[in-house]
Amino acid sequence: MAAIPKPAGDVLVNEPAAVDEVTLLAERHLVQPWPVSGSIGAEARGRLEAGDGIYVTDGSGRKLIDGPAGMWCVNAGHRNKALAEVMTQQAMELSYNSPWYTTNAPSAHLSARLAAYAPEGVDHVFYTTGGSSAVETALRFMQFANNVKGRPEKKLIVSRQGAYHGSTYLSASLNGRPRDQDWMDGAGELVIKLTCPNPFRRPEGMSVAAFTDFLVDEFRRVIAEKGAETIGAFVAEPIMASGGVIVPPEGYLQRMHELCRQNDILYISDEVVTAFGRLGHVFASKDVFGIEPDMITFAKGVTSGYFPLGGVMIAGRLFEELRRSNHSDAMFAHGLTYSSHPIGCAVALKNLEILEDGLLDRARSVSDHFQASLKALEDLPLVGEVRGLGLMACIECVADRVSNNPLTLDLEVGKRIDKHCQELGLLVRPLINMCVMSPPLTISAEQIDDMARILRKGIELTMDDLTREGLWKG
Repeated sequence: MAAIPKPAGDVLVNEPAAVDEVTLLAERHLVQPWPVSGSIGAEARGRLEAGDGIYVTDGSGRKLIDGPAGMWCVNAGHRNKALAEVMTQQAMELSYNSPWYTTNAPSAHLSARLAAYAPEGVDHVFYTTGGSSAVETALRFMQFANNVKGRPEKKLIVSRQGAYHGSTYLSASLNGRPRDQDWMDGAGELVIKLTCPNPFRRPEGMSVAAFTDFLVDEFRRVIAEKGAETIGAFVAEPIMASGGVIVPPEGYLQRMHELCRQNDILYISDEVVTAFGRLGHVFASKDVFGIEPDMITFAKGVTSGYFPLGGVMIAGRLFEELRRSNHSDAMFAHGLTYSSHPIGCAVALKNLEILEDGLLDRARSVSDHFQASLKALEDLPLVGEVRGLGLMACIECVADRVSNNPLTLDLEVGKRIDKHCQELGLLVRPLINMCVMSPPLTISAEQIDDMARILRKGIELTMDDLTREGLWKG
């Protein structure tokens, strides 16, 4: 590697040839997501060089199964030639147009295709650049609509503990994961957080049915205490993804949806993760969980991660109500430079075609094997629960089974497992004491077996480490 001089103004230093150039430049100039203050602006994370199908290649040339599919998003797999060709073709035809005063064909065609898959009546789309901006858009639209309707007090937003909805100001205010907001400001005065619907962490001695009743009654009490006239929206992931793949108790979402209907509260289904095949369908709200939201946010799998694109599906009746109001000049002053981007929408159209041409069927055909293969890991002493649905799952490790609550020891368990798994050929997404798996939908049964085998070995090696260090007795 050639010597790398420091920028103008610094003393020129010839870095040792053994230093990886990408690592060096990242440490000097790249700010990574979710950094801690002790290393912010001065860290480099593991480098990936290439991808092909369900595999990625790291900086040392090691081939790894991409267990998280990037970040829940590479649904069609890496190095998909059809998606790459569409990007090139669209860029050569129309690379960009301003959505403020022009329209492109891919965005119009994609909107119609998505409306055909969404619950009946949820037939309009506002495009964003990702999931955070999609949730932000949904919330801002709720606020705008209530202002136009003369209900400026109807702005409270109900979320849940354990939820993750984004990194923009409003969307991040909904987050309920541990530590997400310890050092960050937000619009907390607008948000009410209900109990996480996690059956594994329900109170000791309480049945799942009783736990479900408790969750629904809690929402009912909040509505009674705050007044339905003050609550604008309930926002919920069908499955809490980054919160640990929390699959809610049966009937829970339908009952929460019914409370929203009874009290004129908009139900916003955050399908940034669960849409576009992750659960075997384009949208999971109705097809998997039997609910018909007022809005559905999406991103990630819509382009299989090949281009930044997100959006929010909105029920047409909400626009009709606005058009009937006495404020025809009220402006929804919200927009993004890259909204309805022609390249992103063209890629999404091709991605949808790939899903329709067999990838959805493939995902459904291997999901039972995927869940069963990972569920078998529950025989390991360190594993507390394996849960999931479709092609998303979480292996939750519990070092302390007496209190059933994560302790300091658990904070490092996921990282330890990930380290061992990478050495064995598997990329894992560690979340404190949990390992999240959401591979590309192109994965085969044999590759699922490889994933489960490596995970088992990684967990066993972690147990050996903890025992040798005197941190855990099993």
